Amino acid sequence: MATGSEAGKSAEAVLEWPKQDKKRMLHAVYRVGDLDKTIKCYTECFGMKLLRKRDVPEEKYTNAFLGFGPEDTNFALELTYNYGVDKYDIGAGFGHFAIANEDVYKLSETIKSSDCCKITREPGPVKGGSTVIAFAQDPDGYLFELIQRGPTPEPLCQVMLRVGDLDRAIMFYEKALGMKLLRKKDVPQYKYTIAMMGYAEEDKTTVLELTYNYGVTEYNKGNAYAQVAIGTDDVYKSAEAVELVTKELGGKILRQPGPLPGLNTKITSFLDPDGWKVVLVDYADFLKELH
Repeated sequence: MATGSEAGKSAEAVLEWPKQDKKRMLHAVYRVGDLDKTIKCYTECFGMKLLRKRDVPEEKYTNAFLGFGPEDTNFALELTYNYGVDKYDIGAGFGHFAIANEDVYKLSETIKSSDCCKITREPGPVKGGSTVIAFAQDPDGYLFELIQRGPTPEPLCQVMLRVGDLDRAIMFYEKALGMKLLRKKDVPQYKYTIAMMGYAEEDKTTVLELTYNYGVTEYNKGNAYAQVAIGTDDVYKSAEAVELVTKELGGKILRQPGPLPGLNTKITSFLDPDGWKVVLVDYADFLKELH
């Protein structure tokens, strides 16, 4: 049986792994009611590419992966269509995805000329700042923030989720997943605080934008947005670290690490303290699956 100091040391070693692991944000998964319409919308309005599509008739669903670059270097959106289901509840917890573009005014005009997406906030500077943004809504009601930014290797730049305790969420993603707090901003006049979490600077990679609205500790998550997937060098070590952190901060392991039946890709999945699902994927297995 381990002594207190031995247990302490082993916990320390377990929590060292997320700091060393070369994690990368891979994709966000969510459900849509008309896959072909959404693919058309994202390619025509946002300029995304359809990267791959797979139909799984025995499970009655079809997936489509869309993004701005190949999946082995770029973040992607994984759209899921479940046979016969044409509507989902987005809920109040999911916020938006974000796309960085060099000319948000021009992009907004492109979107306005399409028949599948609509602009819900006209392009212009953010309140109290100079960054030009706009908001667009897709056929299922998902929001996309359009952010004016210089050339970037990753135009699909944010996944925004609302959380009930921002400091707890920051600590969870730092300790369990080795993310860095890139920026924190409190906006008291609008009663919210945001934290940008990621593995590289905001203009270089996809980040999680965690939003805390003053006094709101819980959100209805609906059944539309599913999860974010993150690549790891070792799902077993990563799951061990996540499990340890959930005991301290909340959340729970949903699927113990191991290969997926039929695919052999090793994964583990868990809920964070706010109930948002994350899937960790063995990165070498993920690359094999792509090629």
